[in-house]
Amino acid sequence: MEGRRLAYYLLLNVLVSACVAGAILFWYDRNYRVTSGPQFVSQPGQSALGSATLAPLSDGAIEIESVIGAGTLEAEAAVVKFNGEGQLDLNGWQLKDSDGNTFTFPFITLYPTGAVRVHAAPGVDTVVDLHWGAGQPVWQSGEEARLFDSQGILRAVYRVP
Repeated sequence: MEGRRLAYYLLLNVLVSACVAGAILFWYDRNYRVTSGPQFVSQPGQSALGSATLAPLSDGAIEIESVIGAGTLEAEAAVVKFNGEGQLDLNGWQLKDSDGNTFTFPFITLYPTGAVRVHAAPGVDTVVDLHWGAGQPVWQSGEEARLFDSQGILRAVYRVP
């Protein structure tokens, strides 16, 4: 009888462990997995004339896909994704939080399904990762991340979970 009881406890332990691991992987995938592959290219010195114009930029063509790691400077990043056609020059665009903190995009071009991560912490910029250079966390749960084009027109809003 004791062996049977032990087998039930072991089976219950395996079931609970599998559920916890699944929940953690689901949470990690939702909060930390961003985009995959280098689908975006930065071209320093390229003018807006050399890329697709903003008009007409359909609703949903550019979005703030997620803000991850809110409240932790080293983990914070906003993911901006381009779902439109052609290419989009982000030079002069701004990413703002509800407190007025502003990140201005350098010369970078996004192509269809391309994305770029804007990290709050200081670091070295690459074609897939840009760095705000903030000394403290930028994002807080419940606030809005807003993306403005180079003319100051609001193009995307994302509420930080």
